[in-house]
Amino acid sequence: MSDHDAQSARIDSILTEDRVFEPPADFAAAAHVGSLDAYRAEHARSLADPEGYWGEAAQALEWFTPWTRVLEGGFPEPRWFPGARTNLCHNAVDRHVAAGHGEEVALIWEGEPAAAGTDGGPEVRRLTYAGLQRETAQLASALQRLGVHKGSVVTIYMGMVPELAIAVLACARLGAVHSVIFGGFAAHAIADRVDDADSRIVLTCDGAWRRGHVVPLKATVDEATTMTDRIERVVVLRRCANAVDMKPGRDLWWDDVVATGDPHFPCAPMESEDLLFLLYTSGSTGKPKGIRHTTGGYMVHTNLTARLVFDLRPDAGHVFWCTADVGWVTGHSYVLYGVLTNRVPTLMYEGAPNAPAEDRLWAIVARHRVTHFYTAPTAIRAFRKWGDEHPKAHDLSSLRVLGTVGEPINPDAWIWYRDVIGGGRCPVVDTWWQTETGGHMITPLPGATPTVPGSCTLPFFGVDAAIVNERGEELPHGTGGLLAIRRPWPGMLRGIHGDHGRFLTTYFKRIPGMYFAGDGARRDARGYFWIMGRVDDVINVAGHRLGTMEVESALVSHPAVVEAAVVGMPHELKGQGIAAFVTLKRGFDPSPALRAQLVQHVAHEIGAIAKPDVVRFTDALPKTRSGKIMRRLLRDVAAGQETTQDTTTLEDFSVLARLRAGDEE
Repeated sequence: MSDHDAQSARIDSILTEDRVFEPPADFAAAAHVGSLDAYRAEHARSLADPEGYWGEAAQALEWFTPWTRVLEGGFPEPRWFPGARTNLCHNAVDRHVAAGHGEEVALIWEGEPAAAGTDGGPEVRRLTYAGLQRETAQLASALQRLGVHKGSVVTIYMGMVPELAIAVLACARLGAVHSVIFGGFAAHAIADRVDDADSRIVLTCDGAWRRGHVVPLKATVDEATTMTDRIERVVVLRRCANAVDMKPGRDLWWDDVVATGDPHFPCAPMESEDLLFLLYTSGSTGKPKGIRHTTGGYMVHTNLTARLVFDLRPDAGHVFWCTADVGWVTGHSYVLYGVLTNRVPTLMYEGAPNAPAEDRLWAIVARHRVTHFYTAPTAIRAFRKWGDEHPKAHDLSSLRVLGTVGEPINPDAWIWYRDVIGGGRCPVVDTWWQTETGGHMITPLPGATPTVPGSCTLPFFGVDAAIVNERGEELPHGTGGLLAIRRPWPGMLRGIHGDHGRFLTTYFKRIPGMYFAGDGARRDARGYFWIMGRVDDVINVAGHRLGTMEVESALVSHPAVVEAAVVGMPHELKGQGIAAFVTLKRGFDPSPALRAQLVQHVAHEIGAIAKPDVVRFTDALPKTRSGKIMRRLLRDVAAGQETTQDTTTLEDFSVLARLRAGDEE
């Protein structure tokens, strides 16, 4: 075996993890999908007869007018359930009230301040389906009085309060298009999105709680109004009682607006392909992309994936908690729409995971008897860094399914999550999907799929995923390539708002006839998918393609490392070198000796070709407020370049400044 072959074998060994965890027998026995054979048979059926499969899935929901056919056309612009009319607020709320479940809890909310409730504990609110119906009706009616109509874009810039959920559902009820902007964005990001969407109204809060401090949301909106002349109305919810300026004729208090609304305002019948929401994603260059999602297909996709991926059941005592902010697609699909349409209570938490202490999330799990917990790998690594004593101080026995979302998870963090948070008894569903896909695409099913730490395993039903080259030719297992989807699915994006050419170029030009996800991936001998990271995160070192995730996993497997981010950097001899940014566990200090040890550890785990050329120690990595590591900014740091890219999602700008200043040693 040549040195190159040996190195390739070591690289592939990371993608053939030996630890395999079968679904617990008692879980599988009662699951919606209870075996790998059952999964394979159903997946084959869903590909052989996609119209029959998705038509059957759609029958779990209510439609005012039936469809003429399930699918019309193909990539890049399919039409799902054409001719059908429905309403997502109706299916998430009103349908349950009509069926006699109006007094059941739909939404549980906990505020960040630890002692704001009447009992001396945190502030908690519980909204029933009947309560949500009334509040969404009143707000929808009031918005209509303010000039919002079907197709109007309503910008929502709020903290994680129940009124955020009410605002989203009220837009769906009315037929308006919601454009939720994450509360961590700056004013110019709001103005850019308002201009792009031609939005005339903004719903916001006076402020939001974050680690005991008030984030001044209304003041940020005020600043945005100086950058665009489109904003005609600003509706302000009183949350933090911080002082705000109210401009007469433009600014209105939420309570005053809602008081004018009709609590019996009906849900508008919406065509299946009517626009439901815009959600803006930042690119490495150019303006943010306004991803367009429509009503019917997205509803069916999120409803089915939530039910099967998390094995959700009404009347089973389930409480679902996805820690994502509703400002991200995960919050749209798996805080609100997918969960509520399944009649399972969804939990929202207002603040930071370590406010006022590092056990806050586990206290919430115990207090509300959470059964399903869905969070990001970067959060899991932070929990691990904070120490096992925090989850062990709380009763987490209610947990039934654990999920991970947002980026690939390294196997060591996966194992910690399963063992420490799940007590070794909870299946872990490592889900791969995107803002553009609307819902889960590649994921285990908790009662059916043997799981392997670090792999998102197998495609969801109806999803025809493959690893291909630039010509669209499928590559053999063990070979890295481009992750593509070969046929339409109901939850897929319907375009980039106002830029059809960019939509075609970004997603359908690189691999003719297929949707290109932008990710590199491999399949192992089992056929399981392993996400290598964004294609621009695949490093070509002296002609050898290395996924940044592979090197990161090797680094995090070292006992001193809690988190690592790896990027490519210019290298005079290799073309590209490897730069590693490393955060250490408590009890370990940066040193030249540890740096050399980590380089050798990567060489041992993968091979000499993967040895980092640079290892930088840091107390934190640049992340978005949703927890994703901003590797594109790290590439600039590694290259010694000033950042000219979009940094509006960066949570802590001081991290970038410290990285530019040099190592912590």
